[in-house]
Amino acid sequence: MAEFDGKVVLITGASSGIGAETAIEFAASGASLALVGRDEERLEKSAQACLAKGLTKDKVLTIKADMCVEDDVKRIMESTITHFGKLDVLVNNAGRGSPSSLSSENLMENYDHMIKLNVRSVLQITNLAAPHLIESKGCVVNVSSVCGKRVMAGMLAYNIAKAAIDQFTRCTALDLAPKGVRVNAVNPGTIMTPAQTVYGMSLEQIHERASKVHPMGRAGEASEVAPAIKFLASNAASFITGETLSIDGGRHVSCAR
Repeated sequence: MAEFDGKVVLITGASSGIGAETAIEFAASGASLALVGRDEERLEKSAQACLAKGLTKDKVLTIKADMCVEDDVKRIMESTITHFGKLDVLVNNAGRGSPSSLSSENLMENYDHMIKLNVRSVLQITNLAAPHLIESKGCVVNVSSVCGKRVMAGMLAYNIAKAAIDQFTRCTALDLAPKGVRVNAVNPGTIMTPAQTVYGMSLEQIHERASKVHPMGRAGEASEVAPAIKFLASNAASFITGETLSIDGGRHVSCAR
C-alpha cells in the first residue's frame, strides 16, 4: 500500500512551481488530491501529471479559485469535502512576493495585497479546514520563505507576511496539538519556479544572484522542497509540530557581507 493511500490532500497554488511538484509527490504515494489554482490550463496540466502517477480520475479534483476571494476559499473547502468526504492534509502553498520598501509610492496597496494573499487567505482556509483535520487527526504544512526568518532587502511587505506565517504556524500548532493535528512549515530560499521571473530578471541573472546569496552556491528546485512537505505530512514526522524547516542551501544561517 502506498504511504498516503486513502488520504485526502488539499494543495493551494497547485498549478505550478512548488505546489505542482508537491501534488506529483503526493500522487506518487497514492493520495487523493484537491488541487487549487487560478490558471485553469496550468491546473489541468498538474492534474494530468498526477494521473500519470497512477491515480484514477476520481482521485484528482481541480478547483479554479482565487485565494483572495473569501467566497472562493469557502467553495474550495466545500468542494473538497463534498467530493472526498474528508480532509487529511492541508498544504498552504498559494502566495507570491512583490518588491516594496518604506519609500514605495504604493506601499500600503502592496502591503494590503501581500497580507491578503499570503496571510489572510491562509488563516481563512485553515480555519475552515480545522474541523475536518481534527476529525481525521490530520496535519497542515505551510509554505513560508527564508524571508520569514531573514530580511530580504526591497521586500518589506513580503518579509512581514512570511514572518507572520511562521508565527501563525507556531500559534496554530500550539492550538491544535491537543486535538491531534500537527502544523509545520517549510521555508524555501530561491527556488527555480515560474514565479521567479516576475521580478524582471532573466533565468541567468537569477541563477547568478542565487549562487552568491546561498552558501551552497546555487538556487534550489521545487523537487527539493516537495519531498520535505510530504515528510512533514507523513507518519515519519508524527512527533513534529510547530517546526519551520529551512530549505535554502544555508541562506538562513549566513550573514550579509
